[in-house]
Amino acid sequence: MQRRKFIQNVALTGTSLVLSQNLAMAGIFKGNPAKKVVLGVMGVNSRGAFLAQKFAALADVEIGYICDVDSVAMARCIAEIGKITGKKPQGITDVRKLLEKNDLDALVIAAPDHWHAPATILACQAGKHVYVEKPCSHNPHEGEMAIAAAAKYNKLVQMGSQRRSFDNVQKMVAELHSGIIGRAYFARGWYVNNRKSIGIGKQVPVPANLNYDLWQGYAPRRPYKDNLIHYNWHWHWNWGTGEALNNGTHEIDVMRWGLGVDFPDRVTSSGGRFAFKDDWETPDTQTILANFPNNTALSWEGRSCNAFNSEGVGRGVVFYGDHGTINYGGGNGYQVFDYDNKLVKEIKDETPVDATNKVSPTEMLDRVHLQNFVNAIRGEEKLNQTIINGHRSTLIPQLGNIAQRVGRVLNLDTSNGHILHDAEAAKLWGREYEPGWNLKV
Repeated sequence: MQRRKFIQNVALTGTSLVLSQNLAMAGIFKGNPAKKVVLGVMGVNSRGAFLAQKFAALADVEIGYICDVDSVAMARCIAEIGKITGKKPQGITDVRKLLEKNDLDALVIAAPDHWHAPATILACQAGKHVYVEKPCSHNPHEGEMAIAAAAKYNKLVQMGSQRRSFDNVQKMVAELHSGIIGRAYFARGWYVNNRKSIGIGKQVPVPANLNYDLWQGYAPRRPYKDNLIHYNWHWHWNWGTGEALNNGTHEIDVMRWGLGVDFPDRVTSSGGRFAFKDDWETPDTQTILANFPNNTALSWEGRSCNAFNSEGVGRGVVFYGDHGTINYGGGNGYQVFDYDNKLVKEIKDETPVDATNKVSPTEMLDRVHLQNFVNAIRGEEKLNQTIINGHRSTLIPQLGNIAQRVGRVLNLDTSNGHILHDAEAAKLWGREYEPGWNLKV
């Protein structure tokens, strides 16, 4: 793609309609055999294995490589892809070695959060396109670096905000922007779960199947404990980003999209680790509030350890306007209410949504987002969730976490979201790296 066309593509918000998930499931996407896309998938213990299987089921897509620092997880995923396609991918432990492969078109990143931006940057530098799971970065500085890498090396980078590709969610946002509830001025989002205590970990020898040094990568080194891998790293600041980015990024992206806003002027957070006393560092209960310069605001509530639903569902968004309300239940349907709370429109989609599913709450819908990425590589579509928009939606919960950690409201530059007049908070904009691991665009 020409550079000018690339810049135009990454600047778009991705509101074009796509075929419904029912059409996708029926095999309408045929593709072009002359445009086979070869993918490598990084981090396949859980979400990455799901992505590898769903990408492998798309026409003219080959999972050429599986990359994981856990030899057991890698072998299991290779076997699963072999069963689906009849051809086993090659296993590679180090993503840097994977990116040297000439036949690799794109890297799919589902490794832990602290690897998301570094792997994105390395892939762009190696001439590969990128599908990176949310959040697109561990910290705001890395998000800006990922944007810079995509532009510098002229690569497509899509973040895994799957709702950007749900056809009815696209319709909902279009109706919001056309004024179906008047001026939408506030949005409320939530996510709940019933996660158990992770306990107090014991320092033990690293399992033989795990390359723990490579797992930590650019992050400063911490001892290996028996309650850390494969999932509980989410709740440690050194590698994870808490529930706000593990799940809240989805709701916040929909809210920001619907309100038509970019960077906030003020962010605050309240919450803490309330449910248990253990090694969990990030909040298990948190409310983030962001105000925007166009006189709108959003809030997101996360409850990791109490799964009592809101509006009858475990995750969702409500938009409030001066002429009505839209209730979005987190899947591919929504309801419109007038100012007197009378239901005036309902868009239904019977596809099941399981908010407590750690791998894919919207499993049957996600493949449309994956197809969009592949079609964009072929030049047939524009990305529905560019790294630019992905960063903006990731930034808000990152700022919420920073506000939570310093214990006060953050005032922000509305042109880029940077923290103003707060040196302590500004230190959390980026991170320190392990000596010898230098991240550059």
